[in-house]
Amino acid sequence: MTAPLIFIAADARECADWVAHWSSVHDPKLAVHWSRAGNWQGRPMLALANGAGWDRAHDAVAVAVEAAGTVGAIYSVGYCGALDPSLQIGDIFLATEVRGSDDVWPAQLPQDPEGLCRTARTGPLASIFHIAQTALEKRQLRQTGAFVVEMEAAAVARASNTLNVPFYCVRVVSDLSEEDFANNLNKYLMNDGRMNIPRLIFGAFGSPVARFGELIRLSKRASVASKNLGEFLAHVVY
Repeated sequence: MTAPLIFIAADARECADWVAHWSSVHDPKLAVHWSRAGNWQGRPMLALANGAGWDRAHDAVAVAVEAAGTVGAIYSVGYCGALDPSLQIGDIFLATEVRGSDDVWPAQLPQDPEGLCRTARTGPLASIFHIAQTALEKRQLRQTGAFVVEMEAAAVARASNTLNVPFYCVRVVSDLSEEDFANNLNKYLMNDGRMNIPRLIFGAFGSPVARFGELIRLSKRASVASKNLGEFLAHVVY
């Protein structure tokens, strides 16, 4: 039997549009926040979302590998923040390497017979332990040579390297390089890697115009980003 491909995300929304392309989709009831199994072009697929952060991503890989037995490749997928000002909402970014706090892991580029990869941006990705909250921090990260930032890929890359299986990192831009977040998103990120939505909404009343406006804007951007990511992944050769 063909070995399954594993897709690791932080939030189910990051995978939903991609999983919608699959057939025979079902919930394998794995020990993560969200998981789906199915088939795409005759190949078994497994997607897991387990919250933001390295530890959550590492645990998701372990659960996926245990469930799959053998693994064909592992993909880190989901949203990312732009560090390069030329990157726009919904742009696809393909990491050529993932930079953690002390290590760098190479990432392979997907095969793409329709040429979509030629329109995607490529380069180094910074994987850090928190949400990059300010434009200043994003500019500082850009100075390291990274083009985008996120919070899970380093753990997935490290696990893939340990397992000696191919690693890919496909991300989509959901916030811009020159933006500060009006909401302190790190403050509402819980230990399980999920956002405390009731507290986030309550906190937004402190500056309702800016903070609620931002939450609405981020939700709309997430929808665009998820759609673009799902369409891109559906055109890759696996």
